[in-house]
Amino acid sequence: MVHEFYMRRCLELAVLGNGNVSPNPMVGCVIVHEDQIIGEGYHQKIGEAHAEVNAVKNVLDKYGDSAADLLKNATAYVSLEPCAHFGKTPPCADLLIKHQIKKVVIGNPDPFESVNGKGIEKLKSAGIEVVSGILEEECKLVNRRFFTRINEHRPYFILKWAQTSDGFFAPEDQSQQWISGAEAKTLTHQWRSEEDAILVGKNTVLADNPQLNTREVVGKNPIRLIIDKNLEIPSHYHIFNEVAKTIIFNEIKTDVVGNIHYVQMEDMHFYLPQKIAYQLYLMDIQSVIIEGGANMLSQFIAANLWNEARIFTSNAEWKKGIEAPKINGKILEETAVGNDKLQILKR
Repeated sequence: MVHEFYMRRCLELAVLGNGNVSPNPMVGCVIVHEDQIIGEGYHQKIGEAHAEVNAVKNVLDKYGDSAADLLKNATAYVSLEPCAHFGKTPPCADLLIKHQIKKVVIGNPDPFESVNGKGIEKLKSAGIEVVSGILEEECKLVNRRFFTRINEHRPYFILKWAQTSDGFFAPEDQSQQWISGAEAKTLTHQWRSEEDAILVGKNTVLADNPQLNTREVVGKNPIRLIIDKNLEIPSHYHIFNEVAKTIIFNEIKTDVVGNIHYVQMEDMHFYLPQKIAYQLYLMDIQSVIIEGGANMLSQFIAANLWNEARIFTSNAEWKKGIEAPKINGKILEETAVGNDKLQILKR
């Protein structure tokens, strides 16, 4: 139970990097000496120091001349296997070996090809005791986006929509009409800030002229992904403003105009979700929240290219309209958000 206690702290630290480290994983590290935490760290931003580096630095800063001896008799807990290769930063396994850490306790092995057991092997070869598989499922859950990208060669897809109590998604005339309440809107903006990108189809843009940003919360704006086969969206719409990078998948051209990236695809009416998934994988986009329309959501459901569905159901009854997508999955959570019911499903 001691290992689990410190690993839970690693996970608490790891999620502090949410929204800032993709396509890297979220990682937390805790260094323990004689049942006392002497250093903590987490991966804070892509391209910057990893969790182990920040935790060791925390020890060095706090304990000065005593730090070296403390580290030699310490146990490092880390939620993901320390890297063994030179990427944007040096290998973390080498850092732990340099400071002669006595034991390393790991949540998950890292499935990334350049690591995948090599970090563990390097530590063992240096005489460091290694324990792995601690809170393995909890650690996988924290890094489910990263694991999906590495193992399935696609982003982690989150489907999100609001529906009326009688199962309608939008008015028949495609006019804009809010279904969910203010609390749901704020939560949606929070979710956007946690993912790499947001995807919508042309009809959603034409009907709603959405901003697709995080104006209701403090957080980064996601990359805007737009499906516009024939480039029919007028240039004065919000998606063309400068608040976020925008990628427009189309059949007309490939071009870059300021922050607008046009990506040409062939035969978009065939296997569109699969084509988008692979293109986004090549772009290192690790997670996408898909917000509409109903046809786009249904295409990803039919292709079985989704990981989570987050569905708000309001008290409103319309009796007619565009029907909400149909989906089957394992219910993870049901809760009230304002006057709406939120249901989260897992594929």
